[in-house]
Amino acid sequence: MSATSSESLQILWQKRPFIISGPCSAETEDQLRETAFQLKSTNRIDLLRAGIWKPRTKPGLFEGVGAKGLAWLEQVSNETGLPTTVEVANAKQVEEALKHNVSVLWIGARTTVNPFSVQELADALRGVKIPVLIKNPINPDLDLWTGAVERIAGAGIELIGLIHRGFSTFGETGYRNNPLWQLAIEMHLRHPDLLFLTDPSHICGRRDIIPETIQRAIDLGSDGLMIECHRDPDQAWSDAAQQLTPLQLQQIFEKVIWRKVDSSSSQYHTALDALRREINQYDEEVLQILSRRMRVAEKIGQYKKEHQITILQTARWQELSRRVLEKSEQLGLTTTFLTQFLAAIHMESITHQKSVLDQLQKKS
Repeated sequence: MSATSSESLQILWQKRPFIISGPCSAETEDQLRETAFQLKSTNRIDLLRAGIWKPRTKPGLFEGVGAKGLAWLEQVSNETGLPTTVEVANAKQVEEALKHNVSVLWIGARTTVNPFSVQELADALRGVKIPVLIKNPINPDLDLWTGAVERIAGAGIELIGLIHRGFSTFGETGYRNNPLWQLAIEMHLRHPDLLFLTDPSHICGRRDIIPETIQRAIDLGSDGLMIECHRDPDQAWSDAAQQLTPLQLQQIFEKVIWRKVDSSSSQYHTALDALRREINQYDEEVLQILSRRMRVAEKIGQYKKEHQITILQTARWQELSRRVLEKSEQLGLTTTFLTQFLAAIHMESITHQKSVLDQLQKKS
């Protein structure tokens, strides 16, 4: 990569919103070129993506055209002026991508889940100046995701970005991959200086819910999107149901409310500062109440020890949960939040009671 293109990418990395789009798979040179030019005409796209190697769950499915697709991508990039990005899963693929002047590499969810594979990529990238995007692992494990970041950073890669593409979970959620927004938020907070993108195509798995998912991502502070577009999605060789046409993407973007990180309005900051001071006061009160509650839990632990009673009392816990959850609507709090909040309080209470029992046992 030339020094000029490297500098251009460093500037581009700061753009908001940062938009990556292109077909799930490069199928033919004509399909890739037509899709790319349609995307170029929207004036919204920063990076052109295309799947060259497609890791599929089962053998026999379309697994990509392979390295010959990189030559198509390089030619289309020269024609449109769009920098490119592809997924790589091993050192050989890194070598092939670099040979064809791919601008940005991304690591897919199936690779992020395996530290050995990520380390192989990191070793192949050592000494190479190229940006790398890292998708979350398939399973909801933020330490795995963070570990991948650390391995790639350890190879000397300076421009690293994260892609939230949802997680595989049990149960029906209406999504192809459960977004688990709380985990995305936590990962963003862990790495606030990294570019953070959302992949609504893989979260949704179907195009009808993509617009609302894009808006949700933007509302939660996503820096941009990686989204799949195809000239004729219904005829796509892979993931047809989740791909949009470039025109559909343009129409969605015209309706999205693109949130800002901050405002220059002094009135906004004055009002927000006052409300945040109020929140700080409430937070302090909540913490003091929780502290007093745990002291009561310790007294309960003492009585349980004296009467040889188990710490865990399921009937009491079920009754407390039912009573509190019944008030969720009245309190203006979701049952999901209250359930998690109660569980955290309960576990802390058990910890306090256990420490009391342990102390008494040592004294006896």
